Amino acid sequence: MPRNICVVGMGLIGGSIALSIKNEHDVHITGVDIDENQLRLARSLGVIDEDTTDISTAAADAELIILAVPVTKTEVMIEQLLGIPLRQGAIVTDVGSTKKRIVEKADMLHEKGVEFVGGHPMAGSHKSGVQAAKAHLFENAFYVLTPVQGTSASTIVQLQDWLKGTRAQFLELTADQHDELAGLISHFPHIIAAGLVQQVKNTHKDDSLVTRMAAGGFRDITRIASASPVMWRDILLHNKQVMLDLMNQWKAQMESVEAMLEEEDSDGILEYFGSAKSFRDGLPAKEQGVLPSHYDLFVDVPDHPGVISDVTGMLAESGISIINIRIIETREDIMGVLQLTFRSDQERLEGKNRLEQAFYETYIMN
Repeated sequence: MPRNICVVGMGLIGGSIALSIKNEHDVHITGVDIDENQLRLARSLGVIDEDTTDISTAAADAELIILAVPVTKTEVMIEQLLGIPLRQGAIVTDVGSTKKRIVEKADMLHEKGVEFVGGHPMAGSHKSGVQAAKAHLFENAFYVLTPVQGTSASTIVQLQDWLKGTRAQFLELTADQHDELAGLISHFPHIIAAGLVQQVKNTHKDDSLVTRMAAGGFRDITRIASASPVMWRDILLHNKQVMLDLMNQWKAQMESVEAMLEEEDSDGILEYFGSAKSFRDGLPAKEQGVLPSHYDLFVDVPDHPGVISDVTGMLAESGISIINIRIIETREDIMGVLQLTFRSDQERLEGKNRLEQAFYETYIMN
């Protein structure tokens, strides 16, 4: 007999987790969302088996409840669960990018005979919505679990078994550890990216040449600044103290660079960039981290009509999909450059090999 699962939030993350569970377990999944259109779409796609806008009817008999909603909504959902007669021994988990406040709020669930384990699958997509959900979205990505105090080891094992279809790499951290690491590697870089964009916008807002020049490398290194402003507002406020500590550290580092410039400390500046290069070059190139990976391939192409369709057609014939294409440069009498983005490193390598067989020059920039 199918086991009852409740997934709250029919977006990319909730839908992908639901599909991964369906691949491994005999389950009946009830989806909960305030958007009835998303619910109907999720059901028509086979992501869920039943839909409702009322969490109480879906959660009451569920063995596993997944809160796949924004961090501010997660706290609201936990409060609602506290007022619902839940199944004894049920496991509740979330997918939020911050953990401390959520884990503290969820500690009260333990008094109801329910186990809470915070969760954060550290993967995503440039697409959104349940229509973009994929069972393999989290494959090889880090999936952090943050149990509340008193959570049994068997509960952690049970949750990992429920989620084994994600094919993710599970890490168990405290909520404080998670928020500090996620703040350093993910949350703070979004502030820096947004700050760089703001500086260009505010310094030369009336200069069209600046926007033209920023369309290349600058646009690439600040791409995370295009993420949802609402989502990042909520994440930063939920991780306030970590963000403030990191900002103070960053200010001190920039003051150090400023001093080196004022003193024209050539050796210090060289060491600053050299040590950064050494550390960055030593980071794993083929492993997924907290920030989404982008698998870009650059292709030199001659300037003649139809060359883009030639390249994309060749890849399509070989069954190789690209998720984005950008023309970096095409001018008469010089080679143009296409930037192709693939879903995985494997597809990028397959695309590279296929194009090189047709004598296109390709390269990967790490």
